[in-house]
Amino acid sequence: MSFTHKKFAQVLNQYQYTFHTGDIIAGTIFSEETEGFLVDIGNQTAGYLPKAELFLTHISSEDIKINETQEFFILAHNLEAKQLILSLKRLKYIRAWDRIKQLKNEDITLEAHVRGSNKGGLLIEIEEIQGFIPNSHLCYTTQNKKNFINKNILCKFLVADEQTNQLILSNRCAITEKLMQKIKVGDLITAEVIKVTSFGIFFNIYSIPALLHKSEIENAYSNNMNNIFSKGKKCALIIMHIDSKQGRISVSMTRN
Repeated sequence: MSFTHKKFAQVLNQYQYTFHTGDIIAGTIFSEETEGFLVDIGNQTAGYLPKAELFLTHISSEDIKINETQEFFILAHNLEAKQLILSLKRLKYIRAWDRIKQLKNEDITLEAHVRGSNKGGLLIEIEEIQGFIPNSHLCYTTQNKKNFINKNILCKFLVADEQTNQLILSNRCAITEKLMQKIKVGDLITAEVIKVTSFGIFFNIYSIPALLHKSEIENAYSNNMNNIFSKGKKCALIIMHIDSKQGRISVSMTRN
């Protein structure tokens, strides 16, 4: 005896599919309402997708197409309306963090899109998740932060914590790692003084701060560093250490 569509429907009706908060389900948007969309999720059930749950970083609903089938996250169950509340934003958030954690685990260097800046650094976006590059992890060429807004910047992950929604990256670490293809420990290099501190001199080596610690400075200079190593002066140095994890370079003075 053939298995007709009618018999198949009868079999399906014997099973009542139960949806739970946190489930990921497929559905088809079939109607736009004032504040959201109605979604056919099967089992003679219509879910509700609020417009506030569409995007992580955008508020427009122009990209939503009627009769388009896609996956949704079950955000809640409205018992009074007997309706499931759905979210695209939450699903995107989960999948974005999965990709970010994978990239961090693989120690990937990537380009992040710069959305803005504040006194502390650059506001960036990766996989629609907002992140931050502190000033202390920007290269000297990026100190004029406004010039980088709406552009991409090379960076590496420092912190990627989904629980606290904390995403912190470093431009200096990415550039330092790239520099390791050009310079190595023991190389002689000429660099310009950019800052004099009580603990040493900072030089600009390919836009990365390179520290000449005061212990590396000859005794004759240690008490007169500000005069001997004036800002802008160029000195011959030896690369002593390159730390791509912190975006730092250590140097020593050459010995004649």
